[in-house]
Amino acid sequence: MSSSFDLHVQTTISPHNGQAYHVETYPVSSDLLDRTLETAAQSQKEWIKNTLNERIAKGRKFIEKFSVLANREVPATYDHGPLGHHNLAEELCNQMGRPVDQCWGEFRGFLQRATYMVDIAESCLSDTTFSDNQPGFSRSIKRVPLGVIFVIAPWNYPYLVMINSVLPALIAGNAVILKPSPQTPLTAVRFKEALNNAGFPTDLIQVVHLSPPLTRYVVQHKLVDFVVFTGSVAGGKAIETAAVAADGFKGVGLELGGKDPAYVRADANLKDAVVQLVDGAMYNAGQSCCAVERIYVHESVYDNFVNDYVNETKKLILGDPTNKQTTIGPVISIASAERIRQQVSSAVQTGAKALIPENLYPKAEPGTAFVAPQVLVDVNHTMDVMKEETFGPIIGIQKVSSDAEAIELMNDSEYGLTASIWTKSLDDFSTLADQVQAGTIFLNRCDSLDPALAWTGIKNSGRGVSLSKFGYDQLTRAKSINMRTNTA
Repeated sequence: MSSSFDLHVQTTISPHNGQAYHVETYPVSSDLLDRTLETAAQSQKEWIKNTLNERIAKGRKFIEKFSVLANREVPATYDHGPLGHHNLAEELCNQMGRPVDQCWGEFRGFLQRATYMVDIAESCLSDTTFSDNQPGFSRSIKRVPLGVIFVIAPWNYPYLVMINSVLPALIAGNAVILKPSPQTPLTAVRFKEALNNAGFPTDLIQVVHLSPPLTRYVVQHKLVDFVVFTGSVAGGKAIETAAVAADGFKGVGLELGGKDPAYVRADANLKDAVVQLVDGAMYNAGQSCCAVERIYVHESVYDNFVNDYVNETKKLILGDPTNKQTTIGPVISIASAERIRQQVSSAVQTGAKALIPENLYPKAEPGTAFVAPQVLVDVNHTMDVMKEETFGPIIGIQKVSSDAEAIELMNDSEYGLTASIWTKSLDDFSTLADQVQAGTIFLNRCDSLDPALAWTGIKNSGRGVSLSKFGYDQLTRAKSINMRTNTA
């Protein structure tokens, strides 16, 4: 990389009005990144001198500080002038387009995950000792930090994704270099502010804004010990390729895309399944790695399910996410909206039927980031809408005649993040769950994370683990201690 000094202007455009919400100018060069990483590495060496209990105490203090910050109003400015002040939910809404009330839900999940990961830290990070040591010998296993962790966060759930790795990494004794999405740059700034207010050293957690070449430079840097990436499959492949090309052996955790299926059996509670699956497919305009993107319904209940699903979908209110009446906002960009519309159009041209009238959502005009929710039937696996990630408020519903057919279709995917089965039979669920290829299998629920459970995917949904006790394992390494204590 060249060490020449350069200035970069990063502009965040609000999806709902096309205006520049946040403009930031920052210097970039490999020399500056070298210094950033050096200060982080040095801070980590000092940080690890704190006891585990001291680090945990700061984690608890962080939860308090972030709770205060979330309700505080911060200055906000569009390119046409100042907006006054926003709380963090309004700030997030204007960066990525989710309705304000739903942004508060992200903060609740953020604090729930933070609390859980702090609560289990002592049991996960304390030394493992053995009670069967022979006289004169002692053995133990320590969990020690990796060093400097590079976290690359997405825009769709920035706070929820960052908390999965950043706070556990710090409590485990690591330093963190945090790169937010250019679409949601202020989320990392607020996160760091709360951490510093809680007593985490300033240089221990550092926010960086990087171009793709400089991102690759950091991935390959000798002072970076592990990379956590959440994003697209293409982005994940680029990160892994860069890591493999680096000197030595660098660990990478990848949380990538999904094409998550649901199977509604003949004995399912249809009313409940409809409500849950509309939410699972349409919440956040479908922009979730674990959103439900395809539904398979047993033929005996198919017609009733589809009819109820369409009626429930029609209740959604598409519009300006800053309005309280809105329940579904825009997708992240005009380019994303056009790609989603093209996927729907292609499916219809090859035989699919769209059940939501276009005139029901006049806001969803070409040339805007607003996409109308859509329910497609007469779909099959020759169509991209049933195979490629949509990341929008679109769902395909396909009729099946048996459990075996449903499982075969659910597994006919390059992805394997989550899947859900809707049935009243626990025995049948257990049998089917063993056959489904996914990191998480839900019964009668979907699109939900429990911080006590490992968040992980298979196939093109990535590899590695966050949350749960296994999330700490990814951010530390085992160090065995074998002592002969009696040398007389």
